[in-house]
Order: sequence, then structure tokens, then C-alpha cells
Amino acid sequence: MKKIKYLFILFIFLITSTLNVYGFDEKEAELELKYFNEVHEEVMQASTDPNQAPETYSRAIVVLDRASKTIIYGKNENDVRAMASTTKIMTALLLIENADLSKTVEVSQNAASTDGSRLGLKTGDKITLNDLLYGLMLCSGNDAAVQIAETIGGSVQGFSKMMNKKAKDLGLNNTSFTSPHGLDEDGHHTTAYELALLTDYALNNPMFAKVVNTKYYTVTINGRSKDISNTNELLGYLQGVNGVKTGFTNNAGRCLVSSTVRNNFNIITVVLGADTKKIRTRDSIKLIEYTYQNFELIDISQIVKVEYEKWKPTYEININKGIKSEVQTKLGEQKYTMYPIKKGDKQNIKLEFNEINYVEAPLLENSKLGSINVFVNNKIICTVDILSNEEVKKKDIKDYFFNMIGVYSNV
Repeated sequence: MKKIKYLFILFIFLITSTLNVYGFDEKEAELELKYFNEVHEEVMQASTDPNQAPETYSRAIVVLDRASKTIIYGKNENDVRAMASTTKIMTALLLIENADLSKTVEVSQNAASTDGSRLGLKTGDKITLNDLLYGLMLCSGNDAAVQIAETIGGSVQGFSKMMNKKAKDLGLNNTSFTSPHGLDEDGHHTTAYELALLTDYALNNPMFAKVVNTKYYTVTINGRSKDISNTNELLGYLQGVNGVKTGFTNNAGRCLVSSTVRNNFNIITVVLGADTKKIRTRDSIKLIEYTYQNFELIDISQIVKVEYEKWKPTYEININKGIKSEVQTKLGEQKYTMYPIKKGDKQNIKLEFNEINYVEAPLLENSKLGSINVFVNNKIICTVDILSNEEVKKKDIKDYFFNMIGVYSNV
């Protein structure tokens, strides 16, 4: 009888353990939701001064507008800091760009023995690169990161070189990688601003955007299913959040990179160096809500175009020695199409036209004939060139001769 009781207890233990590893812990999910709702309610009850960003406690912060790549709000955004598992944004990007995700790989002993957060891989396991990608970005598997690095780069060191080359290509001059997972190590760092720029680039990849916006997924290891969930506490809970990645090490603190879209207004929020998960969550929500409560995205290119069309008929130019004295103009390339401004500041947008009224022929097409400075609250946000839309050749002897004939014929 004791043996049967013992076997029954062992059976129940094995079943519950399996559910915990291969299924979702409903109690944990309920606690996560309760935790999030408490933090969100706390943030929303706090009063926010529209003229001042909310009080935050994370050590480095940035809110980046994806349309214009401009900073809406920053605090120590250019400070070099450890980045923990937000490193995996680069790891995932390089995997997607350089591999066939349907390929099955065998897990190495090096990958299987990696410390920290794990997908739960063992030496010799068979798994597709696609499932490694989800294990990397949802449950932040360091073991998945190392296996990806060895598969794509030949080794962790080889993959790190690929990461640094990509960072250099993207102009991330204060970013350096020594690993695919972000465990604390000298020489592994970034800034909040550059991490936001990297995330912006990565989100342009449809596969990356799909993975980081996935709350739950089922991977297959050795033909056996395993359910995993996303560590991003904002995903699925806060309106408009569609990714991206959490992170934590003792050196980096609590980190969170978030992408949010509301009414086609897409921002990336980065918080680095929070002391607790609650601070990380609270700061992120505060910044996201503050941005959408106080800013709007406007079509700055349309405003420039309308004012330019009003200006164009008034423009006069003297083209000395040209075969014609007038020239058609056009607008040059604009740095911004859409631009974020404080709500109510649209009336404070001013345009300043700086025109050239005299040039010597010949005049080439696309020659600069002036510029338009765009101001918001007396702060310049961009300059648009005014260009010639045609070529004006210089008069030769023949042109002067016919001009003289024309003058005498009218006498």
C-alpha cells in the first residue's frame, strides 16, 4: 500500500513538473496580470504635467519617434551602459538576415551549459532555427543565443564580430558586443539612444516584428512540444505595445525596450538600469502614456508644400547672361515627412523663406536657389532646399545677335 501511495505521489509530481516545464503556469500568469494592473493603475492615477515629463527612476531613458527618428524625451540617453538581454535584438536580427529558419540544428554542449535565463536545451537536442529564434526572444534563452551564434558565426567570438560589423554599418558608434546574450562582460555595452535606433531598424524586418509581438508560442525540441511565453510584461496588456525585449543582469539592472503604436504614431521606449522590475514597468508606462497624451504626429511635408505653393508665384530671380530670365523651381528632399510636436503647437509652426534673387548663367538643373527653415516654437526642426527645376544655358554670340535684332525691330 505504501508503495502504491509512493508511486502515486511520484506520478503527480512528474505530471505537475511536466506541466510547469511544457505548459503555462496559470497561477503565475494571474500574478503577472495582477502585478501589471496594479502598476498601470498606479501610473494612471498619478497627475502628469503636460509641460514636464513624468518622474522616472531608471538610469537611462529615451523615447524615439520612428517616423522622424527624433528624440521625444531623453535622460542620459547617450550614456554608455550594459544592456543585458536587450542584446538579443541584434542576435535575432542577424539570425533572420543570415539563415534559413527552417533548418534543424543539434545543440552543442557549450550552448546547453549556458547560464542565466534558458529555453531548456540539452546537449544533442534537435531544434529548428525558427524555434531557437522564438526561444531567444520570448523566454530570453541564453542557451538559444549561444546555439544561434555558433550556427551563424561559427563561434561566439565569430558571431560577436558579425554583431559589431552590423552595429558599425548602422552608425552605432557607442555600441559594442562580446556575446549574443548580454551576460555581464567588459566591452559589452550600448546607449539607450543607439539601442532605440537598432530596434527601429530591426522592426522593419517583418519576421522580427512578428516574433517580438508574440505572447505565446509552442516550440518543438526532439519532436516534443514545449509552450513558452514572452517575458515582456507590457505585451498584451498595454494598448498598442507590439514588442520588443526585456533584460536583466546585476550590472545592467532591469531593462526594457518597448514598441508602441497608436493612431499610426509609433514610438520606441527604452529604459535601462532600473533597480526593480516594478520601476522598469512603471517608468515605461509613464513615458508611453505621457507621449500619447501630450504629443501628436503631424505631416510636416504637407505644411511645407502648401506654403511653398503660395510663395512660388511671388518669386523673382535675375539670371544674368542666361537665355531666359526666369526659372521653374521645386522642393528638395525633406528630412521629415511626419514629425512629433506637442499638442497645441501646430499654430506655432513658422516657415522662413531664404531666396537667391541673382545668379550667373549657366544654371544647372537642381541648383540651389534658396531654402525654407521650419520652426516650432522658434526652434528650427528642419531645412528644405528650393531647387531649379530646369537648366538655363548661358547666352552665346548668336543669342545676343538675335536679341539685338529683336530690340531694333521693335523701334
